[in-house]
Amino acid sequence: MSERYTLRIAKTAEKDLLDLQAKQYKQVVSKILSLQGNPRPQDYAALKGYQGGYRIDQGEYRILYTIDDDNKLVAVFRVGKRNDGEVYQNL
Repeated sequence: MSERYTLRIAKTAEKDLLDLQAKQYKQVVSKILSLQGNPRPQDYAALKGYQGGYRIDQGEYRILYTIDDDNKLVAVFRVGKRNDGEVYQNL
């Protein structure tokens, strides 16, 4: 069995999560927690223009994160609506 990754949630992502309604919060947090066991799920994709950044989707929400394989660390830095470009602002 592969080693689990440590999860780090940035303050920006914490704020994004707290803005979600309860149902969406639960779904997005569940998806984030799954990254500990597999930081590269089937639906992940590299972020264009942000080296080392990745994205995954959960319903209508997008989760942006980085992976540090050397230190077994996944760092989530933004969560936002997929159809809203705001999630990509200030990267």
